[in-house]
Amino acid sequence: MRRCAAGSLIGMTLPTRDTTVTYPAGETSGASTIAHIEERGDGSVAVILDTTCAHPVDPSWPDQGADRGTLTIGGEARELRDVLVGAIHEGMLYLGNEVPVRTGTEGWVFVVAHVIDGPAPELGAEALVEVDAAYRFSLSAAHTACHLAALALDEALAEFWTKSAPLDALGSPAFDRLAIQSSRIAPLVSEDTYRLGKSLRKKGLPASAFDDPDTIAEHVNERLAQWLASGAGVRIEADGGDLSGRRHWVCDLPEGDVSLPCGGTHVTSLSQLSAAVVDFGVSGEGNTREVLMTTRVTVVE
Repeated sequence: MRRCAAGSLIGMTLPTRDTTVTYPAGETSGASTIAHIEERGDGSVAVILDTTCAHPVDPSWPDQGADRGTLTIGGEARELRDVLVGAIHEGMLYLGNEVPVRTGTEGWVFVVAHVIDGPAPELGAEALVEVDAAYRFSLSAAHTACHLAALALDEALAEFWTKSAPLDALGSPAFDRLAIQSSRIAPLVSEDTYRLGKSLRKKGLPASAFDDPDTIAEHVNERLAQWLASGAGVRIEADGGDLSGRRHWVCDLPEGDVSLPCGGTHVTSLSQLSAAVVDFGVSGEGNTREVLMTTRVTVVE
């Protein structure tokens, strides 16, 4: 018998390999075998499949939320209450925020847990995952625009740096990577929070860089419009199909291919986006500022 951190005492073997994920390729439906079932204290059940198309929320960087959809077992469709990352180590299963390590940590097995209302289905049964494709697309559009906005912001701030700094994929000082505090992807909108303080000032960027946020927004929005007009292709390059495998967002911008580590979902072409516009909210004063960049997306109907 093994006790799982997330739920009840169970008498079945935990998976010994990662869940295979197909959402990086854009899949929104697929059938697989139930590999593990975990009854939770709130009456819900976490179902782990061998393979899934459902994108889970990653507790280590929860920028893009879980997919919505259904899990159909024995002809009965049950709503997905949540889709979580699970981690297995030394006979323990941890789910969601209980996961104590980053996805991909050596010696751990990482799985996707589909949370549904009980009763528990039968181990080994076939389950069909169907994701809400429209909701997925709205998140994918926002996520792609979020990456583009970050690159455009790095470019807009390049002139304010007083020291050499690590560079982003387009050769600008990597403000986004150095200052990001949190990122949230919602349908057709993203919010990125940055902090400019003592640490960033020592690296060469003063908080006064955001004294005129409207001018920065103008620069970013102009660059976004140019990139969307290019209709550049977008793809995910994956190192295998395991949940913990490395994946990169790649966009064929006019300046060249841009590659960024990313575990989320994305559109396949910038031609699917008709507009992306950012605005900034700046709080704090003196040598410390907090900046909220909101990116709103309009998609081609």
